[in-house]
Amino acid sequence: MNWATKLTDIQPFYVMEVLRRAKELVAQGRDIVRLEVGEPNFSTPQAIIDAAHLALDKDQTNYTLAQGSLPLRQRISQWYGEQYGVDVSEERIIITSGTSGAFMLAFGIILNPGDRFAITDPGYPCYKNMIRLLSGEPVQIPVGPQSHYQLDAAMLIPEIKKGLRGGLITSPSNPTGTIIPDRAFSQVVEVIEDSGGVLVSDEIYHAITYGEDAKTALQFSDQAIVINGFSKYFAMTGWRLGWMIVPQNAIRAVEMLQQNLFISASTIAQEAAMAAFDCRDIFAEHIKQYDKNRIYLIVALKKMGFEISVEPKGAFYIYANISSLLAQCGIENSQLFCERLLEEAGVAVTPGLDFGVNGAGEHLRFSYATDFARIKEGIVRIAKFLGKTI
Repeated sequence: MNWATKLTDIQPFYVMEVLRRAKELVAQGRDIVRLEVGEPNFSTPQAIIDAAHLALDKDQTNYTLAQGSLPLRQRISQWYGEQYGVDVSEERIIITSGTSGAFMLAFGIILNPGDRFAITDPGYPCYKNMIRLLSGEPVQIPVGPQSHYQLDAAMLIPEIKKGLRGGLITSPSNPTGTIIPDRAFSQVVEVIEDSGGVLVSDEIYHAITYGEDAKTALQFSDQAIVINGFSKYFAMTGWRLGWMIVPQNAIRAVEMLQQNLFISASTIAQEAAMAAFDCRDIFAEHIKQYDKNRIYLIVALKKMGFEISVEPKGAFYIYANISSLLAQCGIENSQLFCERLLEEAGVAVTPGLDFGVNGAGEHLRFSYATDFARIKEGIVRIAKFLGKTI
């Protein structure tokens, strides 16, 4: 059987390959320190689980509207007023099957075949694959420390002149944990919308920040498409529930796509998510733990020779340059470094190759969304692997 030729343009999600190998080693009896996957190690709060049980007991298992449960959309609307001081009508909010479902809907209404769409390099690897799957052309723009690993208007202008359907901002970023400065955010929105393009803002790591708040794109424009969800801050990864906020004139288009692609998001997950907004004291404690992990890991990695050009102010990732360490170890690139670190030291991290080609061979991503004790153990093992003292 010959499958669709467009699949040749879809690249593997390498962190999942690392995850698979780590699980194989665990099954063999190895103890593996897991610093690769961006998944909170905290359990979903009991109040959310109880709400799901109640929904089952009440047999709330039928489809919701394609746009999602009205009470949940109203609660999300209230959240935007509380968190950001912006007024978002519930009719502009669509509940989705995770943020991945939201991105499929967003790119589905934006892209015609061959349309060019700007994303950062490094950046979340699935963006380019979803754009390609929908016959668009991802334009991977190299970003670095000078722009906080974020897009800026000057980078976009040459691409706009070649034809650009829009661009995507992720703030806080995966893999770097950086937040786009307000002025840069405003300018990116302006140059994209002035050219007739669409700005998409991935805000899945919002509320996971350290001393600096992340702005929503809705504070700069009501024409942006905003995507967020319950996986990260709300510790509901496996519930597969997200949301998107779209301009008024896009509501019907998204609704039609939702009806055809997903029908609606999980009803039980939607009922459970209503309780998530009452668990903010729990989530605040999660962030304190992330911050403790972040500070310790930054200091320890720097002592061993990892270069962190821009310290993360959000999410739960550190993006580190290992070029000097590669030379010292005689290892060719970060992917081989990751493989050896996993096999020889029992520490799983993600190679830069997952996030693009811009400096990929010289970078690693560490996730600190795990127990502090495990991070300390990981540091001990990395130091031993490198022949360093800490």
